[in-house]
Amino acid sequence: MGKAGLIGQKVAATLASTGTRSHFLHPAEAIHGDLGRVHSEDVALILSFSGRTEEVVRILPSLAAIGVPIIAITGQPESPLGKQAAVTLDLGSIREACPLGLAPTASTTAMLALGDALALVLSRGRSFTPDEFSRYHPGGNLGRKLSRVEDVMRPLVQCRVAFQSQTLRETLVAQSRPGRRTGAIMITDDAGALVGIFTDSDLARLLEANRDTAIDGPLDDVMTRNPTTIATGSSLATACEILSRRKLSELPVVDSAGKPLGLIDITDVVGVDREPVEGRKSKVDGQDALRTPHFRLLTPDS
Repeated sequence: MGKAGLIGQKVAATLASTGTRSHFLHPAEAIHGDLGRVHSEDVALILSFSGRTEEVVRILPSLAAIGVPIIAITGQPESPLGKQAAVTLDLGSIREACPLGLAPTASTTAMLALGDALALVLSRGRSFTPDEFSRYHPGGNLGRKLSRVEDVMRPLVQCRVAFQSQTLRETLVAQSRPGRRTGAIMITDDAGALVGIFTDSDLARLLEANRDTAIDGPLDDVMTRNPTTIATGSSLATACEILSRRKLSELPVVDSAGKPLGLIDITDVVGVDREPVEGRKSKVDGQDALRTPHFRLLTPDS
């Protein structure tokens, strides 16, 4: 009930999101029919600092009749709740932070910390995996970070792909298409394996160096060989870490045979952290890179 009930809702949400099925049951609603949600195989985690909250005490006999064991989080282990519980987690003597010493503040903070700790211990005990976590968090920024690269990459049909024997000019002309495009050409050998990459910045550097004739030469002469790639099935967080650490703008996604399946462009993953990208392109390890003084990709270690 009250503030402890709000903490209970948060703890129930933490349990559910970390692999332990859980729902919040309001004591006042429980005595008017919501006890039908409770099954004998359930465990009731009850939060009441005094252990004497009227609505909480009223549901204890019903829970006992159903055969539900009780875990109590309370500051009064000798209270009716504490005595009824199979396990009592004693918060001890806590003085509320309220100037009057009355409003639930310090006690509810302690409940939250203990409840979340229980949820995480259970999660570890169940060997809860990142894949399971991803399954329960498909939306928002968190969902994107937990996605696989193939969920976010630009598919091959939207990418520019060419053979290493083709000239740069014919590739640019043949693969010019309206709308948004990537800033890179993925270059393959006759077997379809990725052997190089050529970016818009590479083209600019050719023109700046007055190497215009190279445009009519084979891509094999101007491409960056053995570019950094990521394997299909890898997490987006891993891709973000590679892009950030190596300061790349494009990251080809390849299969087990090294054949390109798509491309992750830096603009596709900036939204993971919702921070603006500012800067200009340079060359790192021979591959196109972006100098981004304000760029930060959020990963699980960030």
